Amino acid sequence: MLVREMSQQECESLLARVGRGRLACVRNNQPYIVPIYFAFEPGRLYGFATMGQKIEWLRLNPLVCVEADEVLSHTEWQSVVVLGRYEEFRDVPEHLEERLQVQARLEQVNHLWWDTGFAAAQARGRFDRDITLFYCIHIQEITGRRASSDPVEQR
Repeated sequence: MLVREMSQQECESLLARVGRGRLACVRNNQPYIVPIYFAFEPGRLYGFATMGQKIEWLRLNPLVCVEADEVLSHTEWQSVVVLGRYEEFRDVPEHLEERLQVQARLEQVNHLWWDTGFAAAQARGRFDRDITLFYCIHIQEITGRRASSDPVEQR
């Protein structure tokens, strides 16, 4: 297997294509990671959530890491890591434009963009549309790796 670094363009292409990954946050030196759907725009990832542990932790420490990957086989995969900063668009008049923009972008990417947020709220016993929020991850750094089969190893 050969592993190489991905270019910025390759990383962005993967983020735009897959629209799902894992978001990691930290509180009091304890990491926490959850699956998310997102919409990619250059410099940003947009997402949707309901109130819960992830949002509580992000409000305390907005520095995040997002990992997204595409695995075709043990020897053929791509993985991108994004370091960024969380910004929340609460349901207030000042954020209406941003919330509508994020919702429109999410709808373009995945018709089930809201599914994980509502499923999590139901699991917590709190299914309330009033606790929904949209957010943005401002990308500060993006890196990626790609693996492919090594022709020498295949002989």
